[in-house]
Amino acid sequence: MPFTLEPSYDDIPRLQDLVVRLRAYLTDEVIPYEHEHGITAETKLDRTTLEHVWKRSTELGFYGISLPPELGGQGLNFYELCALKEELTASGAALSHSVLGDMGGPLRVGAIVKYATEEQRERYLMPVIQGERACCFSITEEDAGSDVRRMTTTATPDGDTYVLNGKKVFSSAAPFADFAIVVARMAGEEESYSAFLVDLDTSGCTVLDGEVPMSGQQMEGDLVFEDCRIPAANLLGEIGQGLRIGIGRITLNRLLHCPSLIGAARRAWDLSVHYAMNRTVSGQPLLAHQAIHHKIAEMATEIYAARAMVMATAAKADRGDNVSVEANMCKLFTSEASFRVADQAVQIHGKAGLTRGNEVEQIFRSLRMFRIVTGTTEIHKNAIAKGLI
Repeated sequence: MPFTLEPSYDDIPRLQDLVVRLRAYLTDEVIPYEHEHGITAETKLDRTTLEHVWKRSTELGFYGISLPPELGGQGLNFYELCALKEELTASGAALSHSVLGDMGGPLRVGAIVKYATEEQRERYLMPVIQGERACCFSITEEDAGSDVRRMTTTATPDGDTYVLNGKKVFSSAAPFADFAIVVARMAGEEESYSAFLVDLDTSGCTVLDGEVPMSGQQMEGDLVFEDCRIPAANLLGEIGQGLRIGIGRITLNRLLHCPSLIGAARRAWDLSVHYAMNRTVSGQPLLAHQAIHHKIAEMATEIYAARAMVMATAAKADRGDNVSVEANMCKLFTSEASFRVADQAVQIHGKAGLTRGNEVEQIFRSLRMFRIVTGTTEIHKNAIAKGLI
């Protein structure tokens, strides 16, 4: 079979079936729905729009698909999940983040179910898994990004309640979430952090529009707590487990961001090949020029190399091996390689690639972010070196 950047999983029947069905859903339903309602990557999304995708994705078995069967999922392993996440962004669908439940959905809460009480599971987590509610994680602060221990938001015990004070920023899904998982410093303690389930309509809790990132996507918000009193029953896990809950899966989360970046790079490659085939320069297609051949080849090689790293690491994680070094390598290489692909895509498109509203221009801005978000390039290098030396 000739080489193609669109992967096939013929040797894994279940995965191949899921990929084929996911591609059909995105092409036949999600993207037409976006076109009908004028939705782009930079549209400020409302709850009704998102609930439409949650409901339909649930009906088709995609929403929360990676969760174990007892939580309504299909128990996908990391390899399978990576394959699906690549397909989402490779489709170019603006709502791809809501199909499996990445944005405020079941993929956000699946890792914390083990810390929740039965009451918390039923009131907060299961409705998210079922597409009825949405949540956000709130850990980052203006002066506490990579160094989360600089956080100043505090939780003060007061009888059968806790009182929260402080401000969280860059909380993805906050604009349409029902509740937040908030990590705060225990008042009067130097190194004790706890996690709390906070209903966003609680008195003393204010949700503000977050700053719009360079990607233009309006999916983040800031949370302000001013003597926000929550029940002691909303403590998630035990006192002092906040960082473990908030960033405990950071290694795997970094790995699981990679296929989304690869998919976006693949989309940029597809758009570039199509543009080069149809753009005429000096009487012949742009693709006829050797300089464009070289760019197309380099871009494809970057995508292939990144995918090979990520899928090999995912398979190793599925075997139960420690992949802390490899996951950081994957995020480091994939974020840099995907951005190089996007940069070449802009170059191929010329002035069109510099124009707001052109898809490769938006992909360029989005992929540039991931050399910083979910761990900077420098942070990954530090972690890799620490793991090797």
